[in-house]
Amino acid sequence: MWTRACILSLIAAVMAVAVSAAAQAQTYPSRPIRIVTAEAGGGGDFVARLIATGLRDSFSQPVIVDNRSSGVIPGEIVAKATPDGYTLLNYGSTLWIGSLLRKTSYDPVRDFAPVTLSQSSPCILAVPLSSTASSVRDLIALAKAKPGQLNYASVAVGSVTHLGAELFKSMAAVDIVHVNYKGTGAAINDLVSGQMQLMFATAGSIAPQIKSGRLKALAVTSLQPSALMPGLPTVASSGLPGYEATSLNGVLAPAGTPRAIIGLLNREITRVLNQPDVKAAFLKTGVESAPSSPDAFAATIKDEMKKWGTVIREAGIRVE
Repeated sequence: MWTRACILSLIAAVMAVAVSAAAQAQTYPSRPIRIVTAEAGGGGDFVARLIATGLRDSFSQPVIVDNRSSGVIPGEIVAKATPDGYTLLNYGSTLWIGSLLRKTSYDPVRDFAPVTLSQSSPCILAVPLSSTASSVRDLIALAKAKPGQLNYASVAVGSVTHLGAELFKSMAAVDIVHVNYKGTGAAINDLVSGQMQLMFATAGSIAPQIKSGRLKALAVTSLQPSALMPGLPTVASSGLPGYEATSLNGVLAPAGTPRAIIGLLNREITRVLNQPDVKAAFLKTGVESAPSSPDAFAATIKDEMKKWGTVIREAGIRVE
């Protein structure tokens, strides 16, 4: 039975924690901040460095980018870090989709406090110039007429280039065959030559081939038209209503980080991401700036895990 003394003690403890968190937020940041991200030179590293530069200007504190080579290690580091706002994670969809494909030491929902989405990168559905398909509807009709005869290229099992094609396969009720490649360049070269019949490739990787006239772009995989490919229709508007497959990137802190600190980080990172020169720099690398509220980012992670979890189960996808 709860006694009056127990209740008063619990209230006092909760108030002490709240006061401590508030005091911590008022002095934050008082020392260097670390942003853990993927290997140097990649898209995540590029985003992390832009954010780090902006936060240095905002906070007048050093902001260090800590590059890690494995998709699991960055999440492990930040999930176990002290929740004080001094260790952040800048990472992509792999953080939450990876947990659906393999065992991880962290839970992408339970162990992190989302700060903001930072970028969104749709795929481009492309076919060889020799293809008779000139639209999404044409491609669906072609695949239905030739079940099991159209091959699609992807890079990395469980990536957006793979799952996006499997979602298309399921929603369009077509039988297309997965061919996994170790590198994007080889996959695109085989698409250009006609050895592959279609590919959902990231905009940054395939745009040069499309703009040079070596491939046909049928649609973009975002729900809305993309500034990365002006004038290109969406898959959703071209025969598959509701279709969406984008690669996302965002900033997270360890679970338990004070809400006041999360709010401050969200405000300052959003300010950085909304700067015209940052937006322009993103577009040049094939991604779009996409800041959000912490709650919206948290909802996105849950929605993504539900959607891609269904695709993974139905397609029987496994990581060896």
